[in-house]
Amino acid sequence: MDAKNLEDLEVKINIEFKDKSLLKNAFIHRSYLNEHPEEKSSHNERLEFLGDAVLAFVVSEYLFKNYPNHPEGDLTNFRASIVCARSLAMVAKDLDLGSYLLLSRGEEATGGRDRQYLLANTFEALLGAIYLDQGTEKANNFVQKYLLPHLSKIIEQELYKDYKSKLQELSQEKLSITPIYKLLSETGPDHSKIFKMGVFLEEKLVAEGEGTSKQSAEQEAAKAALKNWPENP
Repeated sequence: MDAKNLEDLEVKINIEFKDKSLLKNAFIHRSYLNEHPEEKSSHNERLEFLGDAVLAFVVSEYLFKNYPNHPEGDLTNFRASIVCARSLAMVAKDLDLGSYLLLSRGEEATGGRDRQYLLANTFEALLGAIYLDQGTEKANNFVQKYLLPHLSKIIEQELYKDYKSKLQELSQEKLSITPIYKLLSETGPDHSKIFKMGVFLEEKLVAEGEGTSKQSAEQEAAKAALKNWPENP
């Protein structure tokens, strides 16, 4: 599958890049360069780094201005929930960002265009490119248009809460057991590992979760355990 023409994306998000190479750079995965040494552009990880910082600032400012009655702890949890890989990947899928990626044949064959962490990273790289090419206001507008509308649902449904803490409170109250988390597997290269963690109640594995860090995988495992709680005891 060849990557889509990036002009389609410019039309979709209503942003015309002055520097087209910057936009292209946002969609070059490291694996692509291994098979295309003639490619003059670098991979998108530096843009991802920048986009991550821009995202944190934009979301923090938005939360500060729009939730004046919430303490710092709530704002931190709100921000963590909306900038997590799951939320970013959801928006990236809505925008079909995976179809524009330049990937190696191996990454393509293993479903790279739909992989959560890769989509989340691509969203951040695109945001970094928008910031460099268009400035702070356009970057802010992009985040507010595509990502922040999902925040109200997160807050209303209390999806921002720490799943590990909720599971521990529930399991100690109902079963007098403290959940234990164990690494089940880790896959992928060093720069983009995927961890699978299991949550155990005593010796029983009750749920699994995956993430780009052990901590995020533990949260996913705890979330799954809470979802299936009636079956666990």
